[in-house]
Amino acid sequence: MTQTRPRTMLRLAALLLAATSLSACGDTLTRLSRVGQEPPMTPVQNPSERQNYVTMPMPAPVPVERGANSLWRPGASAFLKDRRASQTGDIVTVVVNRTDTATFSNDTSRTRTNTNSANATTLLGYESTLWNRLPGPQAAVTPASLLNLGSNLNNAATTDMARSEAVNMQIAAVVTQVLPNGNLVIHGSQEIRVNFETRVVGVGGVIRPTDIQSTNQIAFERIAEARLSYGGRGQHTDVQQPRWGDQILDIIFPF
Repeated sequence: MTQTRPRTMLRLAALLLAATSLSACGDTLTRLSRVGQEPPMTPVQNPSERQNYVTMPMPAPVPVERGANSLWRPGASAFLKDRRASQTGDIVTVVVNRTDTATFSNDTSRTRTNTNSANATTLLGYESTLWNRLPGPQAAVTPASLLNLGSNLNNAATTDMARSEAVNMQIAAVVTQVLPNGNLVIHGSQEIRVNFETRVVGVGGVIRPTDIQSTNQIAFERIAEARLSYGGRGQHTDVQQPRWGDQILDIIFPF
């Protein structure tokens, strides 16, 4: 019994180590093959293939009624051609001016003390038989103090978090879908590589054509279901990330 349990624990540890090694093997080999090289840039692709098709409950489209001998075009803001994005494939500029600030503070303290004791001076007349079966000299066996347990627990935690972010940028997005009610689904991304670091910016969501300004720009707060991502990949990002072994320990370590 005592030998089987350590063997089982060793086998589980070996399986866990093998699984983590296999999961990180592909990424490790890829990183080793790119030593001394710039991070590769993603080739230009069709945005509609990179983004899942949006399905939303929408009212039935209303047919456009054209007046006889009328110079006015439905959907136009003037007699001249409207240069704002309105069809699939058109480009609109998203203006992002966001400043977010958050403060969080938490203080927790917990103390617990447990004490348990038990004695068995008599046991249906079989106490003498029980004492004879206990290991060690019989003089060392004290029925009045057969069991005595005690535990102490003291936890104290303090958490302070302050976050302040400011994002100011402009990014061009492509109209990937026109919804039945006329709203536009947009998606755009940019990649900027400086030395050995690539910065990646992405934006997406649903906009109304009426919110597009005459300069073919739209504010980020006018985008419904907005998604904004700003990150990077390369040597600087790799240094700031914890090693994969630390990340696995953070997930599975119970304490």
